Amino acid sequence: MSQPSQGERQPEHADGLDHLERSRNYYDRRAWADAYQALSLADQERPLEAEDLERLSMAAYLVGRDDEYLRTLERAHNAYLNARQCARAVRCAFWLGFRLLLRGETGRATGWFGRAERLLDHEARECAERGYLLLPVVEQRLESGDFESAYAAAADAAAFGERCGDADLVASARHQQGRIRLQQGQVESGLALLDETMVAVTTGELSPLVTGLMYCSVIAACQQVYALDRAREWTAALAHWCESQPEMVPFAGICQVHRAEIMQLQGAWPEAVEAAQRACARSQGVDRRATAAGFYQQAEVHRLKGEFAAAEEGYRSASHFGLEPQPGLALLRLAQGRSDTAVAAIRRVASAETNRLKRMSLLPAYIEIILAAGDVGDARNACRELEEIAGSFNTGVPDAVAVQARGAVELAEGDAKAALGSLHRAFEVWQRIEAPYAAARVRVLIGLACRALGDEDGANLEFDAARSIFERLGATPDLDRIDSLTTGVASSNTHRLTLREVQVLRLVAAGKTNATVAAELCLSERTVERHLSNIFTKLDLSTRTAATAWAYKHGLI
Repeated sequence: MSQPSQGERQPEHADGLDHLERSRNYYDRRAWADAYQALSLADQERPLEAEDLERLSMAAYLVGRDDEYLRTLERAHNAYLNARQCARAVRCAFWLGFRLLLRGETGRATGWFGRAERLLDHEARECAERGYLLLPVVEQRLESGDFESAYAAAADAAAFGERCGDADLVASARHQQGRIRLQQGQVESGLALLDETMVAVTTGELSPLVTGLMYCSVIAACQQVYALDRAREWTAALAHWCESQPEMVPFAGICQVHRAEIMQLQGAWPEAVEAAQRACARSQGVDRRATAAGFYQQAEVHRLKGEFAAAEEGYRSASHFGLEPQPGLALLRLAQGRSDTAVAAIRRVASAETNRLKRMSLLPAYIEIILAAGDVGDARNACRELEEIAGSFNTGVPDAVAVQARGAVELAEGDAKAALGSLHRAFEVWQRIEAPYAAARVRVLIGLACRALGDEDGANLEFDAARSIFERLGATPDLDRIDSLTTGVASSNTHRLTLREVQVLRLVAAGKTNATVAAELCLSERTVERHLSNIFTKLDLSTRTAATAWAYKHGLI
């Protein structure tokens, strides 16, 4: 192993202690950079034995030297084999396979898991390593949708951990059980299992590696089911943990991503961008997933602010690092007026995604985009699915997401009275959890419902309230839409549409046929066709779908 370069900080000398003794002291104090350098020096003086090789590998990982982590852990594996310590060799093989799996190197990972299984065939006594090798089995079954079988395997792993006194294994398995229950819609029991995991995390019972993994996975799971209070609580705890170890690299990036997500929801957009930028800076070359998520979060805020070029760059960077940039990119295309491109993208992603929790996060964008394209029937079907998924949760926010989508669909179908009831329910939740942008977006829809019912004063009050939030946040696209709505009939007057043409366009955008429009307005079908022709000419459009998208964008539905 090479000597640390002159630019690297050398550990301070402690009288009477050699490099190896100092390195163990640094390691116990979680001074990772010092521990790494002292262990490296000790290894140069005399090759380390297996336990110290494990320490060196972990110190290398925690200071961001991922390849060296894998090489040194493989050395530890071989050292344990030579010392006939089979179980410890198996554990090294497990962590090698686990890390390779996270890096996307599935073949090598499977090879290490297979070697670990083969070695355990020669181990007669019960050991925690048998439980560790169940963890990837759980993930495979969970991915395939075999929830009960996955839960049973996780329970077996936890039992191994309890019998062998291995807190890391128990926490890892319990958290898997919690995630499985969330996937099944059993949110209360799932969150209880995750809470139990976090007791072990926050009381310092776990190793640094498992502590970081549990923080990241549990926070992500809480956000998937909109358990936002827990996500905030655990993110604050993760931030404190990371700050107490400033030399630690791997988990610092994802911590900043989670902080950015929470800041965006709370309306602290500049701070959210800064946190996402820090995430990218801390994780590039170390954690591709955290880097990708950091770019995606930056893109999301840029999109909402109308900084479309920066948003485009952020989504492309996220994709480069392996993250699907949807639904954000599709929403960007919609904001740019490229509704056909947005529809194609969101349909592709939605058709391929089968995971219920991931569909929960996709469907609101799907409904917004499909409504803008004028396919109210498809939007209604997607809304039913969203309500079914949200109905299995009891965290409040999923219901707000679902009823907001329902209100938008009801508004597009011309049922403004029903829409008001749905939208007010959503607004109460967004206001309660202090999510200003989401609340302002709902108020725009409430204003449109008031207008459809003839209450122009009520509509303007809602638009004014929303405007004040959008101005504070710098949400330029939403401000532009508010400007188009405050003229009474949206921006139709600037396009010289007559009142009758506006009426026809609204009904067509709601999915009505020419015959139905004619009946509702007491006109002949021929007259409706003439109005449509005039609308297409004035708006420079050629299809009913394009006219519907225009009407939705300019607040006519």
